Amino acid sequence: MKAIGLLLLWTILSVDAIAEITVISPQEAHQLITQSTTENRPIVIDTRGGYKDYFRGHIPKAHHLNFDTLRGTDLGVPVQYLPEDITTVLLNRAGVQPGKTHIVYATGDKLPNDEILSTSMVAYVLEKYGVTDIRIVDGGLASWQKESLPVTQEYFGNPIGTVKGVTQPEIGATVQEVLEAKKQDNVLVVDARPYNEYIGDDDVWLRKGHIPGAISFHWAKLMETDNTHKFKALDKNVLELEKAGITKEKEIIVYCGTSREGSLLRFYLKHVAGYPRVRLYEGSWKEYASMKDLPAEVKPNAK
Repeated sequence: MKAIGLLLLWTILSVDAIAEITVISPQEAHQLITQSTTENRPIVIDTRGGYKDYFRGHIPKAHHLNFDTLRGTDLGVPVQYLPEDITTVLLNRAGVQPGKTHIVYATGDKLPNDEILSTSMVAYVLEKYGVTDIRIVDGGLASWQKESLPVTQEYFGNPIGTVKGVTQPEIGATVQEVLEAKKQDNVLVVDARPYNEYIGDDDVWLRKGHIPGAISFHWAKLMETDNTHKFKALDKNVLELEKAGITKEKEIIVYCGTSREGSLLRFYLKHVAGYPRVRLYEGSWKEYASMKDLPAEVKPNAK
């Protein structure tokens, strides 16, 4: 029994050595947070845009990082990712430490208010800036509370982080890279927005439609209907993806309106379903639509 106890303790203390980017259940997240030492405790980040939601209650030891502080208007285009120097300061202020486990979560278990997109966007930025151990809480705060796990209103601030700058630029794509890549037969461009936006039936966008040749796969197809912060079973999602023509032998570039929906689809394809080559077009449709010389189409495509 003593040997088993020592083995369990070693496993807990060695969690940082098992680096991966994936989902984690609320119970597993709670165990990592509560059964670790001060030195190896995971960095817990609440990504919700509503700061009052954080005040109302959050996971103990959670540092609030409003996802939208990582974006701003650039050359007139809203919600573009901020420059590297500013982002580095913001991530360090949030206590981000490459080499440690980062548990990220939000809430919003009903559409259209679903901040799982905020969580996946922050996870994308963390990965780009060198974090290799990221766990998204499956089901978010809604599942956490459903399992009667503790919440608190006490503030928590992480020590200053150790981010140095971008170390994984290849996980993203610029508009020029998208235009070049989509000329290739083995590249699939996927629009993660709702279908009505894909075909231009909306009142949101400066220009209507999608990038020519892109197929539609709404990110919400991956999520449970009773909690759109929780992923469906892997086998069901893989069948849905393959039915849409999204298969592992292709290089995939995902985009959406502002990069949040695309970040979720990229996270799932790359880190849950194991697709080898997946990038996020960071500028997404809000940038593409502003470039009037680039074509747009409203006709659906299938691959």
